[in-house]
Amino acid sequence: MMAAPISQPWRGELRYDEPMSLHNSWRAGGVARCFFKPADVTELCDFLQQLDPQEPLLWVGLGSNLLVRDGGFPGTVIFTHGALNELEWLAAATLRAGAGITCSKVARESARQGLTGLEFLAGIPGTMGGALAMNAGAFGGETWNRVVAVETVDRAGCLHTRKPEEYRVGYRSVKGIADEWFVAARLQLESGDSAQAQQRIRQLLAQRGASQPVKQNSCGSVFRNPPGDHAARLIEVTGLKGKTLGGAQVSEKHANFIINTGTATAADIETLLNQVQGCVEQVHGVRLEPEVRIVGEHPAVQGDAGLTE
Repeated sequence: MMAAPISQPWRGELRYDEPMSLHNSWRAGGVARCFFKPADVTELCDFLQQLDPQEPLLWVGLGSNLLVRDGGFPGTVIFTHGALNELEWLAAATLRAGAGITCSKVARESARQGLTGLEFLAGIPGTMGGALAMNAGAFGGETWNRVVAVETVDRAGCLHTRKPEEYRVGYRSVKGIADEWFVAARLQLESGDSAQAQQRIRQLLAQRGASQPVKQNSCGSVFRNPPGDHAARLIEVTGLKGKTLGGAQVSEKHANFIINTGTATAADIETLLNQVQGCVEQVHGVRLEPEVRIVGEHPAVQGDAGLTE
């Protein structure tokens, strides 16, 4: 394992053996060997310049689409939420948002300015960096439909400005330059009515609350919707709604959510996810693809359990 840089005092936060259960929405998982929350982009660049180029890196915002295995992450976590949180208005109806700012704040502030097109972001429980990395979407909107440019940083700590055409963007998928990570996005909006935009956000949040277990610990949707169908429907008709494994449960409110009922380990969640995937494939011949990113190491010893009621 590579040592993290300690050659200067950092204005941000540098910690070791940081519990990642504190930094993901499942509230489960192991520790990160090194955890760094930069004070700003300049310090982030300085930090990366001192890292060994072979150091494993994991970029985390709110951790709303992340599972860190119980054995932990054997590298450095770069934590952006509360760090890269700038929000500024550029030319008419153009917004620059840092990778660490929450999607919901971007939606709300845009609506207050009378700018529309990002209301759907209010229903995404993550940061702009995560939304860019997976082309997050909800209620018919997708992040990259509004992107006019992104700002990235590479392993050497150098900043770049990239155009959308430099990326292959699909449904919940974004592929671009290797070893570059998003630090900000420039988004094109449309002029509209502020009151109507804010009302639209309230409606979307009410719709989300009525159909999803928003008050329970989950990662949001676990699986991508297969072409022409919905993952939740396939899971529900397979009879898996409410099934549990340890402290993990397929939500009774929305079948494409796996919740931590309070005692779930990362292994509980991952095993239940895999079993749901296998059952749906066996019954319907459809292999569901996970949206959630699973990283880290398995612990030295894992228990073996099955689905229970």
